[in-house]
Amino acid sequence: MVGLLTGAILSGLAGCAGTYGETGTTSAATVALIDAHRVYPRWEDFPANPTDLPAASDVAARVATLNVTGGTLTGETARLDWTLSDPDAYVAAVMARVAAARIAPATARTRAEIDALAEGLRERGRAPPPIPRH
Repeated sequence: MVGLLTGAILSGLAGCAGTYGETGTTSAATVALIDAHRVYPRWEDFPANPTDLPAASDVAARVATLNVTGGTLTGETARLDWTLSDPDAYVAAVMARVAAARIAPATARTRAEIDALAEGLRERGRAPPPIPRH
């Protein structure tokens, strides 16, 4: 049983080696493509090292500043009341603010008014009839 299993594995590997190995059927275009890229990458093709990097002490100072401001922000957000105790009152307050705000005349137009405006613009953009030539 083990011999049969080993034989099956070895024949599968031999099939892979035949498929992906050196078979002598490689096309000339494939060989040319491989040969053209055989030397790549070269060190000359890589970008040069950056010269304007900040010093380690500058980076450390910026990180310390971010840690302090992050801690301050965390403290400020911890003091906020994130619960909505009365949703109906909140909705009413928002609706009152929206009703009190002035809106642009274009926003107040109805769908019919917008369609009529679009049709009028289409009519204005239509070419005039040809001039009769007698």
